[in-house]
Amino acid sequence: MNRLILASGSPRRKELLQNVFIPFEVSVSHIEEHISDLLPPSQIVEQLAHQKANAVYEQHRDCVVLGADTVVTLDENILGKPKNKEDVRQMLLMLSGRKHLVYTGVAIISREKTCLFHGKTEVTFYDLTDEEIHAYISSGEPYDKAGGYGIQGLGAVLVQEIHGDYFNVVGLPLARTVRELKKFGITLST
Repeated sequence: MNRLILASGSPRRKELLQNVFIPFEVSVSHIEEHISDLLPPSQIVEQLAHQKANAVYEQHRDCVVLGADTVVTLDENILGKPKNKEDVRQMLLMLSGRKHLVYTGVAIISREKTCLFHGKTEVTFYDLTDEEIHAYISSGEPYDKAGGYGIQGLGAVLVQEIHGDYFNVVGLPLARTVRELKKFGITLST
């Protein structure tokens, strides 16, 4: 069986792969991300995932490498990871009572081939009170997450509804990823 390397330090991506019994190792990519702001979000996440996966593949050419990148968009603007408390507050105020899109790009690279794809999920937030925003910021959860929230944690109480793949919002469109990995000889090991 081929060895799988996850080119991500994300604990959420790691947990998702563990939950479906896919054996893998982790090698974090430390690249400086370069991408054109002129591209649509779907292409941005695919290109970022490819850059991360390719950097790790260069060190592990005998393996299959999986890279991923997630962004949150509101009105065509990308909301990255917040830099500080005020950044989180502004993001949550913008998302309050509104629909936004979450894109996760995936790149799978082996010696034989490369596969790029993305997932897109629509998320709607409840109208958030100042107290709810303050409590969420105080939890410390939003700081390492695109858009300033994590749907799999306390951030779940901010979300009114989603349309699309829940796991895409967590950070990896899991079912599609598993199906694509099968094409690379990576299968579940239950």
